[in-house]
Amino acid sequence: MEALGINLGYLLVQIFNFAILFVVLRAWVFNPIVRMLDKRREKIAQGLEDARVAEEARAKAEEEAEKILAQAQQEANQRVRQSTERAEETAREIRAAAEAEAGQIRETAAHEARHAKEEALGELRGQIAALAMAAAQKLIGEALDEKRQRALIDDFFSGVKAGKVVVLEGEKVSGASADVTSAVPMTDKEQEQVKKDVLAKLGASATVSFKVDPTILGGLVIRVGDKILDGSVAGKLENMRQSIK
Repeated sequence: MEALGINLGYLLVQIFNFAILFVVLRAWVFNPIVRMLDKRREKIAQGLEDARVAEEARAKAEEEAEKILAQAQQEANQRVRQSTERAEETAREIRAAAEAEAGQIRETAAHEARHAKEEALGELRGQIAALAMAAAQKLIGEALDEKRQRALIDDFFSGVKAGKVVVLEGEKVSGASADVTSAVPMTDKEQEQVKKDVLAKLGASATVSFKVDPTILGGLVIRVGDKILDGSVAGKLENMRQSIK
C-alpha cells in the first residue's frame, strides 16, 4: 500500500469518517427527505382521489338535479293539464246547466202558454154554445131544448156521438200510442170516453195523448203511427172544397 502511496491508516480513517457521514446523512437527511416525498406523494394521490370523488359527486348531483327538474316539470304540466280539464269540465257543466235551465224555462213558458190558450178556448167553447143557442132561438123565434142544443155542440167539439168516436167507426188501426187532437180542450169525461174507445182498438197497453189545435174547428184528428184519421170539421170542409172543383 505504501508502494502505491496509500496510507492505510489514513484510508481507514477516511472510510470510517465516510461511513459515519453516510449514517448521519441517511439518518438526518435522506430518510426525512424520503419520508417527506412519500407524504407529499400520498397527499397528491389523496388530493387526486378527493377530486375524483368530488367530480363524481358533482356529476351525480347534476344528474339528480336534472331528474328533480324533469319531475317538477312533469308534475307542473300534469297540474296544468288537470286544471285545464277541470276548467273545461266546469265550463261544460255550466253550459249544460244553463241550457237545461233555459230549456226548462222555455218548457215552462210553453206549458203556461198552452194552459192559458186551452183555458181561453175552454171559455170560448161555452160562449160559442151560448151564441149558437141564442142565434137558433132568434131565427125560429122560440126557445129550443137547451139540453139538446148543448149536446149537439158538445158532439161538434168532442167528435164523440152516442158515446163513440165517430172517426174510429169501421177503422182498423194498430199501434202502441195515439195522438188525439181537438179544436178546444176536451172535458175529463170526454177524454175518458175517447181514451176508452181508442184503447178498445189498440189494446189496454197503448198510450193516448191529447192536443189542442183550434184550426181544425171541430171534431177530432187521431194519429196512430203513420196513419191519420181525420174527422175534423176543417178536414170535411176541405174534402167538400176539393169535390166541387
